[in-house]
Amino acid sequence: MISLLEILQLDNMNLKKIIKKYLRMTGIDIIRYHKQGNPLGWLRSENISTVFDIGANIGQFAQEIRAELPDAQIYSFEPIKECHDELIRSMGNDKKFRAFQLALGDKKETKTIHVSFYAPSSSLLEQSEELKKLFPHVTGTIGENIKVERLDDIVHELTIEKPFLVKMDVQGFEDRVIEGGKETIAEADVLIIETSFIELYEGQPLFDDIYKKLKSLGFSYNGSLRSKKDPKNGKIIFEDSIFLKQDR
Repeated sequence: MISLLEILQLDNMNLKKIIKKYLRMTGIDIIRYHKQGNPLGWLRSENISTVFDIGANIGQFAQEIRAELPDAQIYSFEPIKECHDELIRSMGNDKKFRAFQLALGDKKETKTIHVSFYAPSSSLLEQSEELKKLFPHVTGTIGENIKVERLDDIVHELTIEKPFLVKMDVQGFEDRVIEGGKETIAEADVLIIETSFIELYEGQPLFDDIYKKLKSLGFSYNGSLRSKKDPKNGKIIFEDSIFLKQDR
């Protein structure tokens, strides 16, 4: 056994090695911590000037994107009143931000949204049994009447500078949003869309359905920012898919 005096006489490098060795013998390992960058950092090189934040919730994405794109114009869409009010509180002082209290879809109408006790899981579609099994903490909803409009109608009121990004997190309503915003989305440079591999909401499109729609609009799939896996088997449940315009 090495004595304390001998340890103190060692240089720092050898001292670190010996400490690590003895810690490993007790089942403890030390590794260097590498700070992770923002997964949206790559967007800086895309020179994005306008961002459509569809399904904004309380502004998580808007704040994250603002940290990377300080000069971009952000248009956020959030239909649930409580979430929209919190979105305004968090982003309202940003002069290049504008919020709309409405959902986007394939036609102008008034619908009932199923507001989950876990707000980000709220949807215009009914929760599936699969969702209730996988995420029991989000089950249980109350209805709230909201306005739905088409993106292609809304954009006539807005100033859009290219290149622009469309982010979509709408809990199974993706195909309707795309249908009602086909002309606008086709002109986008980058899409970030939450896509599911399991039907979490009744009648929702899955990844393959969204992939086909976006491919027909000239986009290619370029991996994901984040994904959620089933802890039981490691299979991906849903992800934030990245699509890039092919003819940029």
